[in-house]
Amino acid sequence: MLKKTTLAALLGLALASQAGHAQTATDPNSTLSPVIVTATRTAITENDALSSVSVITREDIDRLQPTSVSDLLNGLPGVSIAQTGGIGEATSLYLRGTNPTHVLVLIDGVRIGSVSLGLAALEQIPVSAIDRIELVRGPRASLYGSDALGGVLQIFLRHGQPDGGVKPEFSVTGGSHGYINGQAGISGGDSHLWYNASLGGEYTGGIPACRMGAAELGVACGVDDPRNDAYRNWNGFANFGYRWDNGTELSFDWMRSKSNVEYAGSPYGGNDAIEEQYVAGARLSFTPVDIWKVTLSAGQSRDDDDTFYQGTYFGEYYPRMPTGFFDSRRNQASWQNDITLASNQLLTVGVDYQQEHIYSDTAFQQTTRGDTGTFAQYQGTFGQNEVQASVRHDHNDQFGNHNTGALAWGYHFDQGLVLSASYGTAFHAPTFDDLYFPAFGGVPTANPDLKPETSRSAEIGLNQQLSNWNWGVNAYQTRITDLIGFNSEFIPFNLSSARIRGLEGQFGFKLDDWRVQSYLTLLQPKNNDGGPDNGNVLPRRAERTARVDIDRQFGKFGVGATFFAAGKRYDDVANTERMGGYATTDFRASYTFAPGWQVEGKLANAFDHRYETTYYYNQLGRTWYLTLRYTP
Repeated sequence: MLKKTTLAALLGLALASQAGHAQTATDPNSTLSPVIVTATRTAITENDALSSVSVITREDIDRLQPTSVSDLLNGLPGVSIAQTGGIGEATSLYLRGTNPTHVLVLIDGVRIGSVSLGLAALEQIPVSAIDRIELVRGPRASLYGSDALGGVLQIFLRHGQPDGGVKPEFSVTGGSHGYINGQAGISGGDSHLWYNASLGGEYTGGIPACRMGAAELGVACGVDDPRNDAYRNWNGFANFGYRWDNGTELSFDWMRSKSNVEYAGSPYGGNDAIEEQYVAGARLSFTPVDIWKVTLSAGQSRDDDDTFYQGTYFGEYYPRMPTGFFDSRRNQASWQNDITLASNQLLTVGVDYQQEHIYSDTAFQQTTRGDTGTFAQYQGTFGQNEVQASVRHDHNDQFGNHNTGALAWGYHFDQGLVLSASYGTAFHAPTFDDLYFPAFGGVPTANPDLKPETSRSAEIGLNQQLSNWNWGVNAYQTRITDLIGFNSEFIPFNLSSARIRGLEGQFGFKLDDWRVQSYLTLLQPKNNDGGPDNGNVLPRRAERTARVDIDRQFGKFGVGATFFAAGKRYDDVANTERMGGYATTDFRASYTFAPGWQVEGKLANAFDHRYETTYYYNQLGRTWYLTLRYTP
């Protein structure tokens, strides 16, 4: 149980920071809050979201020097990352103790992810393509439908700026384990037009993904493969937009990322994969009358996976041979209407349509399904009170009708201080693998009797955004009925109930040339089904995480460090496969030696700590990276 003293300490720290700032800031207009769109599907400030939100800008990405999306997300409030090896290996995002399939991932509004697994391949998304990330915690099924039980992660690709002129840019990075990354592109725009296009590639010789001894214990990859698992990636992205004088706007976005990733495996599941992520979308927005904005959008995402095996297995050598393919396609379309009812009152109504397809050499009983969702949302401000209410009806081809809803209230005090409370329901449909994956060697690996997961979540928060200070405390509880888990034979089943309680805190400030941001998560993700595993921790969730980013600018020089710590976690429902807590420290530096030219260096896991986020899978030790960048 979360201790009252811990909550009191966090509240005390937050209130102390508020009081300290109040002595120096007397202008209530000093509040600085980023504009976001993911929380409500409309453009609002972060202060008005009435949700726990994290925003990562391109400035943050350049400062932190990440090699993957997980580097950016790890340690944010409510986030646990599990990875099966080094760069390019499968990565799972656990948000607020929910399953990885409970996080809806969007790229410029288009859903991505494998239809069979139900997971987005975050490890395949090039960081160089990202302009901005918005992470919204808590259920958003009443706006987005299935998959948004734990929250929504939206990634926005880099784009040109109106009146930005023509700007070429490039970067090249080298580092440990033969790492090399190169990217080159061009962007621009005028008073109506903007565009951007870029090509890049990445390679690392890698590390052994799986620890030796896994075969003898029958855990993790189940084989002993001491080779280094290499990763190669080729990527490109582009976008184009045009805005007419009357405000009508048309835009197109495209990204393709193709990878060759090696992993520890067998002739049955392969040890080498060619994976491709493809996203394309178009959006048209216009205003028929002053109070009515219409947005029409359509898109497609693909997740293609071809697996191969080459090597020695139990003394027998296998030449390179194909072992299977799983190709996913998602088609989607949306019609959204934003209607201004009165000053500070907005009604949003719309329809979403999604169709999922899977193509595979594996004989699934069903290979396609569709979902149509209709939704409505009201946002109103009355003095210092703010109200948000949303409802949604989804009709799923497999699971029939589902209704979800959410209600949030907020009170805006002076100087950006917001007290909020919310309640929301959500559902998640089982994946194709969960339902239909055929028996493997006569052993079932799917469960066609699985029920959709449903949830109820309540949250209360106190947050403040100021020009040089920010802090927040959020407490929440989520109850999930029919949560999908896996037994010791890796067969999916429905837990009758799971209860997740959590407390999140964050605090940051900018002082002269110093920048500090810190996060803390205390989590209780418990099995609550009354069976033999009742009270156990749900697998792969760290119950405690903390992160501190510290940066300092000295003219043309910049230095920084990130400290991250995570508590113990378990890899199985029975809590017998324990992974200990750990801490890592990253150091970074940069130097601008000419206009637009910068050299950057990073030492990750500087003290070479050994740890696991997935049972018996290795993680990178001490690594270094050196980057040359040109950005005019």
